Amino acid sequence: MTMQQKIEKLKHEKNAVILAHYYQTGDIIDIADMVGDSYGLSKQAKETDADIIVFCGVRFMAESAKILSPDKKVLLPAIDAGCPMADMVTPRDIRRLRQEYPDAAVVCYVNSTSEVKAESDVCVTSSNAVKVVASLKEKRIVFVPDQNLARYVANRLPGKEIIPFSGYCIVHHRVGADDVDAARAAVPGALLLVHPECTGEVIEKADFVGSTAQIIDFATRSDHKTFIIGTEMGILHVLQKQNPEKQFYLLTTKLLCANMKKTKLADVLCALEYEQHEITVDQEIMDKARLSLENMLKA
Repeated sequence: MTMQQKIEKLKHEKNAVILAHYYQTGDIIDIADMVGDSYGLSKQAKETDADIIVFCGVRFMAESAKILSPDKKVLLPAIDAGCPMADMVTPRDIRRLRQEYPDAAVVCYVNSTSEVKAESDVCVTSSNAVKVVASLKEKRIVFVPDQNLARYVANRLPGKEIIPFSGYCIVHHRVGADDVDAARAAVPGALLLVHPECTGEVIEKADFVGSTAQIIDFATRSDHKTFIIGTEMGILHVLQKQNPEKQFYLLTTKLLCANMKKTKLADVLCALEYEQHEITVDQEIMDKARLSLENMLKA
């Protein structure tokens, strides 16, 4: 029996579901029941009737799944898969910012810890950040932790005063305008699709800016045949699988998230077999954080 077959067998025996982010490796994506970005997977975690959620992603995603489905057992196969950006902001930072800007709403990107979500008014993903912030009655918005997404939102909502935190995605932030110029020279005529976690200089040069799911949707619907992709390289597996007649080129090899690549098939098998690496969240924090996540899903 192959490892994939063992995983399938255990999954059915234990009424488990495997959720995988688009940035996972191709073999993980291929065994997943549901593949998506942070927003899509948050919805799936809330709606699933499985007893066990095996989350192939990073810790903050598994924590969000636990918060939205507290009665489910949530397992993170690669227990050391973290998110450096999520660790850049702390609850103490949020409390300080509330004192500094008492009239502001605090918006946190889903790439944050449960404790930070619990201190925030509403959570957003890159898919819905503009929509959620636009819907808030407050004119002034403290946006944590991603400075690049904050500035992207600010540019699209001139009626709001967005106060960005200093955090960033270490993968998207290291891509520069020179990388774009090199990619365009190498693949002339291709459309450039980038994630809003990229810096302003990269976003300005893009043909389309959107979340991972929005990039996939745009490329799939487009009549264009050649694309340069400015987000983590794992997305190429899904793009090519869904659009075999089109060509996709990674903007730069810098777009590799080591944490997203930590999950191996053997880790998924062990998680299912031994129900190991269970994610737990303090009850009080979970109750508070759930409000910000559910506000996000309502938007």
